[in-house]
Amino acid sequence: VQLQTSGGGLVQAGGSLRLSCTTSGRTFSTYNMGWFRQAPGKEREFVATISWSGGSTGYADSVKGRFTIFRDNAMNTVYLQMNSLKPEDTAVYYCARGAAARVATTPSSYDYWGRGTLVTVSS
Repeated sequence: VQLQTSGGGLVQAGGSLRLSCTTSGRTFSTYNMGWFRQAPGKEREFVATISWSGGSTGYADSVKGRFTIFRDNAMNTVYLQMNSLKPEDTAVYYCARGAAARVATTPSSYDYWGRGTLVTVSS
């Protein structure tokens, strides 16, 4: 299983970016997916998760109301729409495939990870 992440870049505070994560394989639609991020010197933290059907989502409090996770199962792709970006959102963002039946917020609940894409928000 391979997860290809894209869409990162440099943006000013208040701006928007959309991250994409496309997976290989035919079973994408049966897995929950998640986004995590890791800032320099910090641990990897949960950002957002979405169930296999897209019917259930969850967000970290720090991004709630600003970020939206959604998926297109026909395209084997999960997205993270990030609006009203803040400098503290600067991090490498990773997508991951869920290993559990329920949506989860801990990295240990995900079994495959993309390589990450850097998001830098300038003040």
